[in-house]
Amino acid sequence: MFSNFEASINNDKMQQNKCVFLDRDGVLNEERGDYTYEIDDFVLVPGVIEALQLLKAADYLLVVVTNQAGIAKGLYTKQDMDACHEKLHQETNYILNAIYYAPQHPVISNSLARKPDSLMLERAIARFNIDPNQSWLVGDRLRDLEAGKKVGVKGILVGAEPAPVGILYAANLLRAAHLIIQK
Repeated sequence: MFSNFEASINNDKMQQNKCVFLDRDGVLNEERGDYTYEIDDFVLVPGVIEALQLLKAADYLLVVVTNQAGIAKGLYTKQDMDACHEKLHQETNYILNAIYYAPQHPVISNSLARKPDSLMLERAIARFNIDPNQSWLVGDRLRDLEAGKKVGVKGILVGAEPAPVGILYAANLLRAAHLIIQK
């Protein structure tokens, strides 16, 4: 016979969630080739809202994982980044489950949170009881996919064409969402 504690642990293991981890710049908002930290420069990529709605309807959690080294470099503040993230939440009707960010810069301060390391993903996996085997990471750089691979999450590269051999590719998040749902 299980105690209530043991029963809840077993129940949690049975009800793991699936998730799509999303890089920010170049996946959700337009890649400018420079740091995006001003609200007027923060523009969603066409099809993002539809993609997020499709994934949510397929019971995926939606978690943003983004490197924000401009904070460590003193180019912008956490408040600037928070304002962009609030705009992202508003424009997507608060569909995202969480946003994790790594403010470090590799030259200034190392961090296991910063992609290609996986601490942001590990934190979300623990917090939301995510099953990596049922989860995906959509990024526009190989370092994004490396972070996902470290925790057993499948990856899709968007925007950068052509993708290296063996890397799943989609032109944008909406096409990636359709691939994820089909698999």
